[in-house]
Amino acid sequence: MKDQIVVITGARRGLGFATARALAEKGATVILTARSAEAAHAAAETLRAEGLNVHGEALDVSDAQSVAEAFDRIEQRFGGVDVLINNAGTFKPGVGVDELIKALDDNVIGAWRTAMRVLPGMSARGFGRIVNVSSGMGALTDMGPGYPAYRISKAAMNAATIQLQHLAGAGVKVNAVCPGWVRTDMGGANAEREIDEGIAGIVWAATLGKDGPAGGFFRDGNPIDW
Repeated sequence: MKDQIVVITGARRGLGFATARALAEKGATVILTARSAEAAHAAAETLRAEGLNVHGEALDVSDAQSVAEAFDRIEQRFGGVDVLINNAGTFKPGVGVDELIKALDDNVIGAWRTAMRVLPGMSARGFGRIVNVSSGMGALTDMGPGYPAYRISKAAMNAATIQLQHLAGAGVKVNAVCPGWVRTDMGGANAEREIDEGIAGIVWAATLGKDGPAGGFFRDGNPIDW
């Protein structure tokens, strides 16, 4: 990954922040994003203090103008994006229409928006990796009760992953990854997995070689049911 340009959404903490560290340790130039510029720059500064090439950028995936302006700034400064990790999202228990709209906007439409911003450039250059951080809670084969808006949104994200792969040019791989139930602010203290376990599959998908899979749904590098 040396010298590759990586953009990670929702990366001021948790899985996104840990993934930023892991990929920067592999030699990538990482741009971690958050809705707040202050939060993004503070998180990036923490990793730069470790000697890593990480930068912060304000980006709200639910705001089309924010996405367009952020990627304009990123491309002007760093060039084309090689890897996009769609990690930003919400996890709420509500069952109302407003909760569903919010979950779809943040978890699906936001990921689609960022992916469609970088996909043409990736396709033109013949290389790119897009990783959609999904969840087993969105698998149709295991669609249990609870958190309906979140489940629906992640099922839709998985469908979006397949469609993005159909739209991608040669050399571009789009995959969805389930990190499992991870001990983060979102996952809670009772979650079964450490952050390093959760990000392993994300890092794997971001660093796939030319013969790696595309258009799939994975956990820990292994295919799982949609």
